[in-house]
Amino acid sequence: MTVRRTRPAPGRFDAAAAAPVAPPVRVGRRRLAELTGSWRAALRIARRESRRARRRTALVLAMIALPVAVLAFLAASYDMAELTPQERVARQLGVADAELRWISDTPVEQDEWGESWATRDGVESPTAPATSAQVSALLGPGSRVTEVRGGIPLTLRGPHRDEDVQGRVLDLGDPLARGLVRFRAGRAPEQPGEVAVSPAALRRLDLRLGRAVALADGSRAYTVVGVVEFPDDLGPVVALHPGAAPRTGPEPESSWLVDVPGTIDAAQVSRLNDRGVLVAARPPADSADERKRLWLGPIDPARTTDLGTGVLIAGLGLLEVVLLVGPAFAVGVRRRRRDLALVAVAGGDAAQLRRVVLADGVVLGVLGAAAGLLVGVGAAFAGRPLMEQYVFDARFGGYRCWPIALVLLGGVALLAGVLAALAPAWTAARQDVSAGLAGRRTPPVSRTRWLAIGLSLVVGGAGLAAFGAARASAPVILTGLILGELGLVCCTPTLIGALARLGRVLPLAPRIALRDASRNRASAAPAICAVMAAVASSVALGGFLASSDARDSRAYQPMLPTGHVLVYAGESARQPPLTQLAALARDQLGADTVAPINALSCAPGTGYCDVMPELPPAQVCPWQPGDNLPEAHRRQARADPRCRIDPTNYNGGYVQAGVDDGTALPLLTGADPATTAAATAVLRAGGVVVTDPRYLHDGLVTVRVNEVDPGTDRPRAVADFPGYALSGVVSQSQLLLSASAAHHLGLTWSTAGWVIGAATPPDRHQQERFASALRPFGAFSLVVEDGGRPRDISPLLLLLAAAAGVITMGAAGIATALAAAEGRAELTTLAAVGAAPALRRMLAICQAGVIAGLGSVLGIVAGLGTAAIVLFSVNRQYANDWPVPDRYPYVVPWPALGILVLVPIVAMLGAGLFTRARLPIERQLD
Repeated sequence: MTVRRTRPAPGRFDAAAAAPVAPPVRVGRRRLAELTGSWRAALRIARRESRRARRRTALVLAMIALPVAVLAFLAASYDMAELTPQERVARQLGVADAELRWISDTPVEQDEWGESWATRDGVESPTAPATSAQVSALLGPGSRVTEVRGGIPLTLRGPHRDEDVQGRVLDLGDPLARGLVRFRAGRAPEQPGEVAVSPAALRRLDLRLGRAVALADGSRAYTVVGVVEFPDDLGPVVALHPGAAPRTGPEPESSWLVDVPGTIDAAQVSRLNDRGVLVAARPPADSADERKRLWLGPIDPARTTDLGTGVLIAGLGLLEVVLLVGPAFAVGVRRRRRDLALVAVAGGDAAQLRRVVLADGVVLGVLGAAAGLLVGVGAAFAGRPLMEQYVFDARFGGYRCWPIALVLLGGVALLAGVLAALAPAWTAARQDVSAGLAGRRTPPVSRTRWLAIGLSLVVGGAGLAAFGAARASAPVILTGLILGELGLVCCTPTLIGALARLGRVLPLAPRIALRDASRNRASAAPAICAVMAAVASSVALGGFLASSDARDSRAYQPMLPTGHVLVYAGESARQPPLTQLAALARDQLGADTVAPINALSCAPGTGYCDVMPELPPAQVCPWQPGDNLPEAHRRQARADPRCRIDPTNYNGGYVQAGVDDGTALPLLTGADPATTAAATAVLRAGGVVVTDPRYLHDGLVTVRVNEVDPGTDRPRAVADFPGYALSGVVSQSQLLLSASAAHHLGLTWSTAGWVIGAATPPDRHQQERFASALRPFGAFSLVVEDGGRPRDISPLLLLLAAAAGVITMGAAGIATALAAAEGRAELTTLAAVGAAPALRRMLAICQAGVIAGLGSVLGIVAGLGTAAIVLFSVNRQYANDWPVPDRYPYVVPWPALGILVLVPIVAMLGAGLFTRARLPIERQLD
């Protein structure tokens, strides 16, 4: 079939058909569509890449999900532990309709839940003890009440030592009180000699149902008939029958659970408030008014500071996560050089290349956040009983997980993933397309501006930290530390390049390790910085703690010579004979010397007497610390010899006064025999002895007696006595009066305790045996002088070093594994040229050494420098104050440094242990 086409006439042309005109598209909408399509493609590429590189994806997810899981666990546990008002009232009331507390004889005003109150006239007037009948009369006919008393301290005899428990007085046979507890076994106490105990008290006292438990002084014994649990206190609690602890006076912990025929309405609450009764009523079942549990209240500067400190600490943790995750993204970009170059060849610009890499951070951040939140919340729900028992010591409310906090944690995890991919994204956008297509490396370029920026941040951060230390502002200090660490992060690539030049003189394995670190700075620098940040934080905090502990030890003022023991009798205890007490001290404590301590008091029928020596006018400092002195007066006070004293003892301070004939003097002061003999002669002659020479003037000591009553302080007697001043003794400030001097001042005395002289401080077991031997006489308390033994902060320092060590080994292991995967082709080349198989293991050891060793060295230097700056600034701040406080010494935390020095060695040995010595061999088929 032939198709003929009609030819146009000469000189004539057909008009072209008009093309359809597309409607105009707004520029903003077009850009939004392009951006959305670009991100959609980037996210699809990132999802595909996460499936391809499963090991690297799992590594990144673990590092992001682990801190999220820990924080989600804490957030969910806290949210369940924080009771809502309804839950709090339900736990407080049980099955009762309301709880009443008669707190005042004047009208009061309260909030809706009965948690806060105030008197209407602003004057608190404590009420007299009320009875259940009086409370029932306030409620009207048909009401029923039961009294509950708590906060009663009890000391019971345990299998090995006396145990302190909390006692609660309530009638568990009454249904109103029974709703406050959960019965685990047994029955309710029905007689004054029966008790019910909590499971914690049952375990601590080693009790069983039907067994007896006695008070520590032996005055009474109880039979255990039930095991109950108080949801608000899972510790050792004993429930007493009301007849076992009769009321003796006003007790603020007393309350009444009430059951009324109807409900407690607002009018009844107002009527009870007019009588001074606080009401916690059960809300109606249909009430939808619930106060928010998380109430921030008014803006408080202290709370704002705490919030800022918490945000900065979270920022430090976020920086650590970013530095740990960054190497994985950097290696991923290097392995995808060709793919990214193909995107550029296909028309992708720099922004689209950055989106492709940032999409990896978005995808992995979302997956890590989801995994961490699921694991953390699930662990919080599963571990709820353990947290209730061992951490919060109370039962939780309902199952909930604080959604706002979880959303914030998810956002932080997403931010961590994006920030970790940010630097590799900029690197990918600047790479050479031709080199990427050919698979060639782009040589790293050290830009001077980054070094300049890093040094500026280091100097600025150090100055800001010093300024914050001088102002005692934790947020400012943390901000300075963060800026300093960011500056070191910027300087680390340049430092790696400088160290790589020194590798020319090293053997093959360390030379290759330094060269790889220099070539792959995008992955090596974050790992080194992560180690540096962890080590620096550990060393700085450890140095400050060690310096603070040394300062406290230097400022410690002992009460007694080292090893001596003070024994005080309880209120109901009987005084043992001195000979028997000395025998017990010799048998249990290895001490031969015991002396009584005689305390002074006014004549019967008078108030409390304050017996103090008076400083002579020539020894009194003309200024006092609370006077808010100007700079000129503070300078004069620092130069005045009368004011060069301890700031806590600027005007004599507290002086322990007593009566002695020279028997207790050497045990209380540790004076030598010659000094003791001279002081004893003065006491027997009717004089007094002081341990501060400033009180002695012209051989006399002025003693003043003031009668102290509430709101008054009346002089009672003043007299001068022959005195003797002990110098160089080890004890608190003492004033020992002779019997005649005490009579002259109108004072009486009685034995308040005993002092026992021991060569060394008795340990805990010796103290428990001695207290057990004194049980027949009642309850006694012991005070042992250990000579200001420094607080052992080694466990805390080791814990900080261990945390830094875990991060160091983790960063070294991650960087070494990524370097081994990246350098597989080079290892194949080494095998082809005849390298020994052990070279691969030695190379892994050197790579781990570069990461862990360099990071630890930088961290130790930065941590010691930070501690020095903070301590110097704090000392400088108080240098112009008066009284001048003790300076912080600079103490190096050697235990922490020892651990941190060993950590790189352990990381290197671990890298060598988990690395196969066989070199890879790859065959290529033509």
